[in-house]
Amino acid sequence: MIFSELYSVYYRAVARIMEAAMKPGATEQDLRRCVEEEAFSESALTILPALKSGKWPLLKEDLSPVLRHRPAMPLTDLEKRWLKAIADDPRIRLFGVELPDLDGVEPLFTREDYKVYDQYGDGDPFEDETYIEHFRLIRSAIRQGRPVRVTMENRHGKRVRVRFYPRGFEYSLKDDKIRVLASGCRFGQFNLGRLKTCAFYNGDGSWQETPPAQRQRNLTLLITDRRNALERAMLHFAHFEKRAERTDDDRYILRLTYDADDETELVIRVLSFGPCVRVLEPERFADLIRQRLTAQKSCGLR
Repeated sequence: MIFSELYSVYYRAVARIMEAAMKPGATEQDLRRCVEEEAFSESALTILPALKSGKWPLLKEDLSPVLRHRPAMPLTDLEKRWLKAIADDPRIRLFGVELPDLDGVEPLFTREDYKVYDQYGDGDPFEDETYIEHFRLIRSAIRQGRPVRVTMENRHGKRVRVRFYPRGFEYSLKDDKIRVLASGCRFGQFNLGRLKTCAFYNGDGSWQETPPAQRQRNLTLLITDRRNALERAMLHFAHFEKRAERTDDDRYILRLTYDADDETELVIRVLSFGPCVRVLEPERFADLIRQRLTAQKSCGLR
């Protein structure tokens, strides 16, 4: 799984641990910090125990590394060919990614090697400089939690001005268009290609919309690791901000942060774990679970 996000993160985390362990006086807390910075919050439950137990024979008992030199992970020929292939995708320019020197590398595939059927022919202008500028500004606003103000053209050809908090992007393969997911305005989403102007909103004028930070909610779950419940939970809740702590051999505390708009979907996902997951707090979320179970029972569902 060369291009797996999960495992490449693990490789980077272990390499960082090896580098930290080479420093005199490195402690277990230093190594744990490397995991937290390079991998996922729950990765400390897997990586450090594997290194300390010798399952991954890379550390000695005193936590010093068995390696003599700092680990390096050069790109393989296959990885270079894959990078060469995606570099040919016009959408790659949106992200401003700096790729290594790939001159003379044969791409793993080209756009002529595959065909998408039933795709509309009026896709977004991914290589247009204004389009790229709008994409990058909105991506920056998402990361900073800032609102933006845009002028766009509606379906009737009329220009309208909108202020909103961007929440993310969604790409439609069928339409070959990127949609902006928004909150704080009457539009839930709209096509990025419709934007005529785009800028950060600096607060001039009155605006009573609720910023997304005030829509964040917290949930604490107790997971009993039966039927592979812990691994399934990490997959089911992968896109939520979360932190896991081990309480004993097979019980874990999982703390999630989610948007209020995702609450119904989150209730359904928690219910899918049955007795392996219990809501610790808030009580309001536990009430939502009870209400849904009561509704299912009244419908004859079990």
